[in-house]
Amino acid sequence: MRRWLFADQLGPHFLDTPDQPVLLVESRAVLRRRRFHRRKAHLVLSALRHRASELGDQARFIRTDTYREALGRLDEPVTVCRPTSHAADAFVRSLDDVEVLPARGFATSAEEFAAWAEGRAGRRLLLEDFYRRTRKRLGVLMEPDGEPTGGRWNFDADNREPPPRNAARLDVPAPWRPREDDIDARVRSDLDAWARDGDVAFVGNDGPREFPATRDEALAALGVFVRGRLREFGRYEDAMLADDPVMAHSLLSASLNLGLLDPLECVHAAEDAYRRGWAPPAAVEGFVRQILGWREYVWHVYWHLGPGYRHHDHLSARRAMPRWFAELDADAVDARCLATVLAEVRDHGWVHHIPRLIVLGNYALQRGWRPAEVTDWFHRCFVDGYDWVMVPNVVGMALHADGGKIATKPYAAGGAYIDRMSDFCARCPYDPRRRLGDDACPFTAGYWWFLHRNAELLGRNHRMSRPLANLRGLADIDAVAEQEQDRGSDPP
Repeated sequence: MRRWLFADQLGPHFLDTPDQPVLLVESRAVLRRRRFHRRKAHLVLSALRHRASELGDQARFIRTDTYREALGRLDEPVTVCRPTSHAADAFVRSLDDVEVLPARGFATSAEEFAAWAEGRAGRRLLLEDFYRRTRKRLGVLMEPDGEPTGGRWNFDADNREPPPRNAARLDVPAPWRPREDDIDARVRSDLDAWARDGDVAFVGNDGPREFPATRDEALAALGVFVRGRLREFGRYEDAMLADDPVMAHSLLSASLNLGLLDPLECVHAAEDAYRRGWAPPAAVEGFVRQILGWREYVWHVYWHLGPGYRHHDHLSARRAMPRWFAELDADAVDARCLATVLAEVRDHGWVHHIPRLIVLGNYALQRGWRPAEVTDWFHRCFVDGYDWVMVPNVVGMALHADGGKIATKPYAAGGAYIDRMSDFCARCPYDPRRRLGDDACPFTAGYWWFLHRNAELLGRNHRMSRPLANLRGLADIDAVAEQEQDRGSDPP
């Protein structure tokens, strides 16, 4: 039976046999519905059209307005692997002549996760417990005696180093980058025409494609990472450098989320790098944890917590996201960390997980912006952003809007943490040590303002007892709160 592949199901593992007939649909309505980042729109359409070109006559490629219109042109039933959002899942299940199969592209099935979750009998669904169970089940980074490779399950303590002192860039090989082809050029021409006609609108800047759009490209990018960059990934995975936004990160999230790579092949490639002596155990474990731990966990939590999870607002964050942030107007911002990171999103549609959490998400948390707006922004503005990715990561991790279902405490941080883990503060007009005055760091002051506003709610969390005790010791907290209330959501 013909397999309908969504644009994030483009790898061979979404087919039952290599020669299975395929349906691919390019829907203009998807781009019309939201203002996606221009680079994201280009990457997704390029990947979809490249897959259609690879499959040739094996695929029926329909370019139309909606998925429903495309299916109306088809005179045969189709199967589809479970889509990656609640809305898409409900849509395909409402259709006649469409058989919905279990999801693919993940290492843990829905049944396996449900069995684990049910076995916890009301306890929190801790990532660490899920991660260790998954490694044991799959035999990843495990020794014959049943012990974890390197003698430890968790190398986080080794993977939190600040960037090297006085270094503008890490000493690692450059990441793999693609060469554009005629398909890329046609996609760009179409996007230009649609935007000129007012049919669609984008946010962010266009530029040469920077992420894989084919299976072969994704495998090449994986190879470059595990052979030369993985060795430095672990210890610097939480560090930031203004002139080196990619550091030693893999840049594979977009390929994984397009379905071009299977997570287990990435994990096994990293494990092989360790066995060959290309990378130390801390680096390999850190990378494996991102995929077999966090990525798998987020996917299953998205479904486990249901469609209502996105509407949580535990901290009553009711302020609208400001236009300068929504439009990626980095030039309006003086705070160097925020200006630099926002410019990277504007120009590339990507920054790694620490700028997302500690700069962008942290600022939205401190300012009290609406979780739904922030989640939608992350979904639209990142090349690897999808509903299942961003709802748990933003609602649960970045904004603590779920009250602690995913993260045990808010990921709020002041300027001191950013200063320790980056080189941003050295040439910034704000002082990370100051919370009051014209040169007070908006992150430092914002941190105390956030605690002050939410002290009653956060007082029920034992992990917040020390920060709240420190808050009570601040003689100037009322002045800090007034200063930040006046700043509000204006660009800092």
